[in-house]
Amino acid sequence: MKARIQWVENAQFVAESGSGHAVVVDGPPEGGGRNLGVRPMELVLMGVGACMAYDVVHILKKSRQPVARCVAELNAERAESEPKVFTKIHVHLVVTGQGLAPAVVKRAVDLSAEKYCSASIMLGSAGVVISHDFEIVDGVGG
Repeated sequence: MKARIQWVENAQFVAESGSGHAVVVDGPPEGGGRNLGVRPMELVLMGVGACMAYDVVHILKKSRQPVARCVAELNAERAESEPKVFTKIHVHLVVTGQGLAPAVVKRAVDLSAEKYCSASIMLGSAGVVISHDFEIVDGVGG
């Protein structure tokens, strides 16, 4: 896996993945930025959420569950002093579909958290307290 980060100006960068996708990273005005992109630590947090949501959808589809939507909502706490690493992350997954089996959804979420989501497992092994829960919405998504 590769990535390339190019400085644009002030506190703004363009981060390009090895697969050719780009995202703007910027800092707040008090840090010399113009608030034109996500912060680096926000990218880390978003990576955890995307990783878990991807796993859950993939597992549910393989289990032939009628998943229509999956939203990962994350809340994180950071250390007060430098380095301001994450100390806690909570992932709340909202899974929507008609007739989803709660036991299968729970299994998908647990498998992601405990076995497949490299991002959360890596942060957890570095001392971040990671918790998760989920809710099921019976419907067709939207």
